[in-house]
Amino acid sequence: MHKFNRSTEMAIFVQVIESSGISAAARKLNMTPSAISKAINRLENRLGVRLLNRTTRKIQLTPEGTVYYNHSVNILENISSVEREVTQGVLPRGKIRVNCHIPFGKHYLMPMVSTFLQKYPAITLDIILCDQVVDLLDDRSDVAIRTGPLADSRLVVRRLGSSRMVVVGAPHYFEYKGTPVIPEDLVNFNCLNFSFTRHVKTWPFKNSKGINLFSPHSNLLIGDGEAMREAVILGLGIARMARFHVAPDIKAGRLQVILENHNPGDEEEVHAVFIGPSNQVPTRVRVFLDFLTEFCYIKN
Repeated sequence: MHKFNRSTEMAIFVQVIESSGISAAARKLNMTPSAISKAINRLENRLGVRLLNRTTRKIQLTPEGTVYYNHSVNILENISSVEREVTQGVLPRGKIRVNCHIPFGKHYLMPMVSTFLQKYPAITLDIILCDQVVDLLDDRSDVAIRTGPLADSRLVVRRLGSSRMVVVGAPHYFEYKGTPVIPEDLVNFNCLNFSFTRHVKTWPFKNSKGINLFSPHSNLLIGDGEAMREAVILGLGIARMARFHVAPDIKAGRLQVILENHNPGDEEEVHAVFIGPSNQVPTRVRVFLDFLTEFCYIKN
């Protein structure tokens, strides 16, 4: 009768999921299907929960099984990483899955990827650019780069700077529409908005009484920040964006900042987030976070 330690049980369970069945997992692990089934049964009995719903044709993860699977994948990768470092030296290696805010990814991260991979040739980066907030466990991401307030207290945070918000439009758009002088003028302009829910839906402007909130209105909804930038450059309307995202366009004259006398000076913060605790982060992830802080820190 096989008796497995916890890491072996995890490895068997993960292989069953990734092989989409017990028989296929048994072939890859050079075990009998009966031994695999017994290992899964012992694991479920020890945990006191059902991890898999099994039929003669397929297996399906339960909610508890999904949580156990996601954590197991990370734990097994960490074990492999430690063993590689011990047997092959201290050079960090392995894959890092990064889910990154599109503007930061395009203008900060991607230009520095070559530098990082030259420094750490044994690391593979798997980068997904997306403005939607993902769950790191569900997405199996090691690191996510996010903007704005952070609501998930489970995550460990590495700050990557902040950037002042500005209202911008294309000069040729203002040539035929006129230029807003006060925030109230914006009702006569196409104020572009996002198609997804944001943590702040209104544009704040300061006045003699404090802060007034303007609700943007538009005939165009856009799904990500980079597409928003391009739409404004094309003259499709006005947008309120982080200055780091559009600073080169402002300098080149492609975009014009307006209503600065009414700008309250609020900033959009950028963070790298990961699942902690921070002292247990794999070496490959730690060097990537250090790299972000050194080379991709926002200073405007």
